[in-house]
Amino acid sequence: TKGTSSFGKRHNKSHTLCVRCGKSSFMIQKGRCAACGYPRARKRSPGSNKAIRRKTTGTGRMKHLRDVQQRFKNGFRENTAVCYRAWPPITCAPTVHGGFCCSARSVLTIMD
Repeated sequence: TKGTSSFGKRHNKSHTLCVRCGKSSFMIQKGRCAACGYPRARKRSPGSNKAIRRKTTGTGRMKHLRDVQQRFKNGFRENTAVCYRAWPPITCAPTVHGGFCCSARSVLTIMD
């Protein structure tokens, strides 16, 4: 009586869509979302979120990643000299990537 034959009688939904989080976790009878805790003002979050926040990237030294972030901002450029925007670029030596970079020799010839 409490097994397979009872499961066939279940045709109503106990949970419906939550207006805040959009999951089908809002319990109609209780009037409370199991996922976000709506209509409570503060959003419900699982306890594991706090542990992840403590241990995630950025909580330690990030010895290597700090360097990677900086190189990402500059487009991972490598093997290029510092170019101080000398114009016209005819005086500059072309780089590997197609741009122009001033070498010390060309800067000296401009100044002389």
